[in-house]
Amino acid sequence: MNRLQAIRPFGQRIWLDNLSRELLASGTLARLVEEDGIAGVTSNPTIFHKAIASDPRYQEDLAALKLRALDAEQCYEALVIPDIQAACDLLAPQYRASAGDDGYVSLEVSPLLANDAAGTLAAARRLWQAVARPNLMIKIPATAAGVEALRTLTREGVNVNITLLFSLPQVEAVWDGYLAGLQQRLEDGNDVKPVKAVASFFLSRVDSLLDPQLAPELQGKVAVALAKAAYARYRQRFHGAEFAALRAAGARPQYLLWASTGTKNAAYSDVLYVASLIGQETVNTVPDATLAAFRDHGAAAETLPHGLEEAMTVLHRVGASGIDLVAVGDKLQQDGLKLFVESYQALLELTA
Repeated sequence: MNRLQAIRPFGQRIWLDNLSRELLASGTLARLVEEDGIAGVTSNPTIFHKAIASDPRYQEDLAALKLRALDAEQCYEALVIPDIQAACDLLAPQYRASAGDDGYVSLEVSPLLANDAAGTLAAARRLWQAVARPNLMIKIPATAAGVEALRTLTREGVNVNITLLFSLPQVEAVWDGYLAGLQQRLEDGNDVKPVKAVASFFLSRVDSLLDPQLAPELQGKVAVALAKAAYARYRQRFHGAEFAALRAAGARPQYLLWASTGTKNAAYSDVLYVASLIGQETVNTVPDATLAAFRDHGAAAETLPHGLEEAMTVLHRVGASGIDLVAVGDKLQQDGLKLFVESYQALLELTA
């Protein structure tokens, strides 16, 4: 069996952290779905900036769009929505075969709206209607405004991929928002079964920031330890009494999605953030290079539920060294937002 396909029996789905017209037109994405079992796609402004800047097919369409007196954001959306729709259609068979568990494609709202709940809601609703595919996920950052939007969008039946999670309190706040939205939807008399959401926990950025501050034996271990601790909380919240009534009504848990899974430190395994975190009811969105690395030499095994005691020891030692992991999470979220905004503004300069 293909090494990536071998992950699937352990209950995890691998998504591709990339999308472009070239991937679609060349048949590469279709081949990844067929051969590697790719079950979803994530996109972001950085990915689309690279694609639009390098692919002449976008340039031809962009020139035509500029003749229509659209603004930069309207041009950007008009360029990428057909790609999102095509990817959704490619993955639609998985969506149908899995009864809505697999086959999703993520499209991000403007990060300029990160602290604007009303603006995020308006953009999310607009994109949801424009793409018009049930296997779309709207990406929003996990700010306080983003969590507020998540609650409302969940109530309205919009699928959400909420991103830039770096700490356990951030994850808990997201789950609070999702569960509140589901409960409101149920009380409204609407079906909760079709609603799907994921919570994207970012990994490599944690280790990149903390490693210089840590003893050698702790370096490269904090992100995985945080992920294991978050998964333990997931199991408690979504497989216990809190979720029981919603589960009985057909609601889906909000899976953790491992993001930022490309290893940035060459001293570590190039599949560190894949091989260490394979487990039931999770997703890992993987960049091309990491996908190729795991296909070549990755080993599939159920690793996520194991080593929790060791993970908690790592986190305790980090805290004892004077590092506040909650504050680190807040800093990383703000740093991530800044990078998202810079990418989005560069993208708008390209489409202006």
